[in-house]
Amino acid sequence: MERSLEEVIEVLKLAADKTRLTILLLLQEKELCVCDLVEMIGISQPGISQHLRKMKQAGIVLERRQGTWMYYRLDESAHPVVQAILQHAPSLKEKLEVYEKQRSSTMCESENNCKKDQ
Repeated sequence: MERSLEEVIEVLKLAADKTRLTILLLLQEKELCVCDLVEMIGISQPGISQHLRKMKQAGIVLERRQGTWMYYRLDESAHPVVQAILQHAPSLKEKLEVYEKQRSSTMCESENNCKKDQ
């Protein structure tokens, strides 16, 4: 499938933002709840949600609802430009592992720390 120039430009704009690139690198490792992204990146839930909305509209991320919580993952068939960027970007696997060790595995469900993503 051939991509239009405008489509490639839009994907590059999305990935050029530090917060969105960080989100993509984290989602490359595993599916995450909005509350996890808020904690790891350190910006507000509405801010994270706006970034995720833009990436979802571009077909880069997928969402899944579990009860009242929204979980996001990288779309495996994401734009080839995104795949190339992620392939050459540094891994955030260690950051994710440190975060997971510091929090309870049931934080979202038991403590209601997650924010509902509308």
